[in-house]
Amino acid sequence: MIKIAVYGKGGIGKSTTVSNMSAALADQGLKVMQIGCDPKADSTVSLHGRGTIPTVLDLIRKKKHDILLEEMTAVGYHGVVCVEAGGPLPGMGCAGRGIIAALEMLGVKGAYDVYRPDIVFYDVLGDVVCGGFSMPMRSGYADKVFIVTSGENMALHAAANIAVAVENFKNRGYAQLGGLILNRRNVRQEDEKVQELAQDIHTSVVGVLSRSAIVTDAEETGKTVIEAFPDSVMAGEYRRLANAVYEAAQKG
Repeated sequence: MIKIAVYGKGGIGKSTTVSNMSAALADQGLKVMQIGCDPKADSTVSLHGRGTIPTVLDLIRKKKHDILLEEMTAVGYHGVVCVEAGGPLPGMGCAGRGIIAALEMLGVKGAYDVYRPDIVFYDVLGDVVCGGFSMPMRSGYADKVFIVTSGENMALHAAANIAVAVENFKNRGYAQLGGLILNRRNVRQEDEKVQELAQDIHTSVVGVLSRSAIVTDAEETGKTVIEAFPDSVMAGEYRRLANAVYEAAQKG
């Protein structure tokens, strides 16, 4: 089992990217689990088609520890196991601590042993990595961290902060940095800016995604590009990215 955490600035297209990678790898016959680590709880919506699913934190609030594993999961496209960690009630508690509670509950209920996924994606909000938002990096969770960025200044700044967090944790047996994913916004010298960041943080750009209206078209149908438009050029880009990330994650 390979565990991958994908971080990136809010609004950078991270959840869309992760969901399409999950769908692409599931198409290849791999068992995939995707865990949304964001209070919005919308990471997996294009995979299961149910609108919303109960979050782990909602279930903990209602039932304490008397929760069945099946209540925390939804099986989506080609068997992708979908989980949403959720967040605290507005104005009540810390979202980071909520992620810790949710991931610990999945462990207690034996999620990985029951579903036995080949690959686990943690989709993590990560403008600044602190507290519980670093949980997926910790030993026993992700093996590799990938960062979604564009060439926009705020996205690059967030990516650099995330890379610093990974570097600071490297002596604790935490996840290693696997590389950058460029999700283009068509700003000036975008490729050059992201390549420069990759050099600065001693990593590589493992994949590039075009800016395409077909991504929005797929989201409006409630599906991934892989499912809605499997023969599109964009679907091909997501498949190549998924394979590149999977291969990079297997390297020591």
